[in-house]
Amino acid sequence: MKAGKPLVEGPQIFTDACAMARAIFDRVGGEIRLALPLGLGKPVTLVNALTRAAVNDPSLRLSIFTALTLERPNPGSDIEKRFLNPAMDRLFGRYPALLYADLIKGDGLPDNIEVSEFFFQAGAWMGNNYAQQHYISANYTHARDVLIAQKPNVLAQLMPRHGDRVSLSCNTDISVDLFDMRRAGKMDFIAVGELNDALPFMSGGAELESTELEMMLEPAEQFELFSAVRRPVSHAQHAIGLHVARLVPDGGTLQIGIGAIGDAVANALIKRDSVALDQVWDDAPFPLRGNGTGAFKAGLYGVTEMLVGGLLALFEAGIIKRKVDGAAIHAGFFVEARDMYERLRAMDPEERAKIAMMPVSFTNALYGDEREKRTARDQARFVNSAMQVSLLGDVMSDSAKPGQVVSGVGGQFNFIEQAFALENGRAILTLPATRRSGGSVTSNIVWQLPLTTVPRHMRDIVVTQYGAADLRGQTDEEVIKRLIAIADSRFQQGLLNTAKKAGKVSADYQIPFVHQNNTSEALEHWLAPHRINLLPDFPFGTDFDRIEQVLLPALSLLGNAAANMRHLAALIWASMTLPAHPDESAAMKRMGYDAASRWSAPLQARALRGALRVHVQEQSIEQQ
Repeated sequence: MKAGKPLVEGPQIFTDACAMARAIFDRVGGEIRLALPLGLGKPVTLVNALTRAAVNDPSLRLSIFTALTLERPNPGSDIEKRFLNPAMDRLFGRYPALLYADLIKGDGLPDNIEVSEFFFQAGAWMGNNYAQQHYISANYTHARDVLIAQKPNVLAQLMPRHGDRVSLSCNTDISVDLFDMRRAGKMDFIAVGELNDALPFMSGGAELESTELEMMLEPAEQFELFSAVRRPVSHAQHAIGLHVARLVPDGGTLQIGIGAIGDAVANALIKRDSVALDQVWDDAPFPLRGNGTGAFKAGLYGVTEMLVGGLLALFEAGIIKRKVDGAAIHAGFFVEARDMYERLRAMDPEERAKIAMMPVSFTNALYGDEREKRTARDQARFVNSAMQVSLLGDVMSDSAKPGQVVSGVGGQFNFIEQAFALENGRAILTLPATRRSGGSVTSNIVWQLPLTTVPRHMRDIVVTQYGAADLRGQTDEEVIKRLIAIADSRFQQGLLNTAKKAGKVSADYQIPFVHQNNTSEALEHWLAPHRINLLPDFPFGTDFDRIEQVLLPALSLLGNAAANMRHLAALIWASMTLPAHPDESAAMKRMGYDAASRWSAPLQARALRGALRVHVQEQSIEQQ
């Protein structure tokens, strides 16, 4: 096949993945350099057959360039197994394991197979030497060029089909550009697909003539798509969402990411026209920034690398409605909970066409059609999560400690760069003020960072549950003061002392009284009365059943106490002294323990029972 000349007769159809794998190896002379989409778009059945063929025949060579290898969790502790194993298929889908990932985790890949990723599923490859050594650090928009430099000769993707057309569906991010370059004669590769009807047929840049594929796998049994389970939104995360929502102007442009904070932001934006939410803001114990508190009339335009459930909810609520070239949302890829796939599939095609899947070279950058992009991305607000922020404004988002990558840079730097390039754009980085690990609480606002994802000269807006700090264009001293103002009060004075010792803050500066109440107690007092109606645990639904939702906060309490014998003993004592949780019997039974409280029960069961009782007591205090 010549570059830029798709097959007129259409793809060769296979029903057997092993036969198709052998045909692909034969087609390219026994050496495959495979361009594989990140996340959901991986044709797992076919990729496993390619991997298996290379494992069985050392004369074959397989190099894979990809990102975000999705895996169902592998419960480690007994308590995790008791909670997850009975619900694994319901929560995550019957998604098959990728053989190359199993080999990396196990005995290792054979010498004739190589896998490199530029973004990890968060935390999945911590401590794995092979994955860490083969990680490629690249901004999302540059990952395409890193891939091209490796001269891929096969592109493989999961696809739905409609008539004589196929769709790149969930992964236009890099694939669209590769197909365009092949049509222009700048690349030469064969394109192959695996059919999966569970994927929504997305149009626009995602649509292809089936003649652009050389082979298509139509397996007798299609695999179930990966489902990204929604986590409950905490007090702190809802507070962050409330702060961010005030910074988004009507008629502007929005990008948010996946996870509980993204859900919190979307929930607050949807409810911005609520009188009740105005009252929540009026009652805030922390200073508020931004005046975006009214209903959306002109609406928002969404431009994002990732189409997440919160953005879809904003679209369905009529808040994201400002259209650019006929689309209200331009997005590069998606992976979400299964109900989002179902909603997209069920959507009227004309309505679904307002969600245009595009390459990240479009969504994440201003290059190409720059004038049009600048006009369209008016008052852009790019909202992304961070792990830690230094007092001078450096940001760490992708590593837990030197050398160990948690996830990757992804598109975060791309959007921050856009925010500075656009006349009225802003980059908003969100993070909880603290983290709990090993039974202790530490601050996420620190003096210095071990690694930097975003440098201090690109500091913009940072949001914690205690407020928003506008850092752009400020002096180092003012940046430090503003970040300390949104830090947890347990750490404020220590941070200030360090900054003074370094000569970065005047010796006589004191933390203003209005910022000295940054405590979890103040947060709970503020938000607890509004949790049921305005700020629910799961704003956009959940696959956890009712008893599992009861267990989640108790399991969190138990996990936080696990490394501290005093805290564990307190939970066991609570199991003997506090009143029972209303759903305690059902919860204990769901975890495989006796429903009735017994002295002979394992200590772990007694601690869990205590955690259930402590949580219901805390809820009762909050409601008072």
